[in-house]
Amino acid sequence: MGQKRQEQRRQPLFLPNRNQPFREARYGYGYFYMAHKQDPGINADNAEEQESGAGEADEDVALHPGPNADDLSDIERYISAEVRSLYDVYSYRHAAAILANTYPDDLAQIERSLLDFRITVREIGMPGGNESDMPKKFSRILRPEGWVETRIQGDLLVRSKEYNEVFLDSGKIKKVKLPESEPRVIENFIDGHKIDYVKGRVAFDLEWNSKDQTFDRDLYALRAFHECGIISVGVLVTRSASLNPVFEVVPQLNKQGEKVGKTVRAKYGASTTWMGKLLYRLNAGRHGGCPVLVFGITPRLITDWDTQP
Repeated sequence: MGQKRQEQRRQPLFLPNRNQPFREARYGYGYFYMAHKQDPGINADNAEEQESGAGEADEDVALHPGPNADDLSDIERYISAEVRSLYDVYSYRHAAAILANTYPDDLAQIERSLLDFRITVREIGMPGGNESDMPKKFSRILRPEGWVETRIQGDLLVRSKEYNEVFLDSGKIKKVKLPESEPRVIENFIDGHKIDYVKGRVAFDLEWNSKDQTFDRDLYALRAFHECGIISVGVLVTRSASLNPVFEVVPQLNKQGEKVGKTVRAKYGASTTWMGKLLYRLNAGRHGGCPVLVFGITPRLITDWDTQP
């Protein structure tokens, strides 16, 4: 068992584990999208309407945190009651504790942006464009505090040390080190990993309504930043499952803000970014060793929802 664990640790960073199922190696670590030059972050509003609705069954959905998630008591201890009353909150690898104890100022700024965040029924119903409006709500708080978009790139320097064995007359074997070969540089070994908000050793990102594969990209980026020693913890915000019934009745609007005779159910389909898709990936450990704290936007953040029938 110990030898097997040691062999696993020796595998190169960011390369898919050969022992992992092919599906996870391609999709879980973002290989498919990088290899085929596809961006999983395409706004779902600009794609064709989803065939399945937000509440329909999907095998890649988890409605509850897995056994690898932190206890609810940790969240109650470290995340304010006011934030917990507005958001679904889940923590993995002690993310809440790390933020509260090691980066309390950063956590305070994140909580302030979460408490200031509000949406309207009209914003939910508008087509296209409104995806870019959601990050602006957080940017107004976080950008002035020093949270910046960050992308990492890096080359890999590989040195090869070779040894030969010489058989002595005494029958013993002597290991002889050979001259080192020319180091090999693999350019752009790490490239293209971007996170929208980074300050110090804390990363923050928001996914409102993109293709659900965007979570693979986000978790892969958090994992890369963490394994490179750049961040200690990541924070993700997305839609709570409790918004799904809301989408069943909120009317779809056109660009002029007029009702088009249907609801937004298809727009916010099961294959877009929402908590069920994120928890599924976190429960599967696709964030690697990176601690991740997750907030789910609930109907309590819709300022005019109480006026709905």
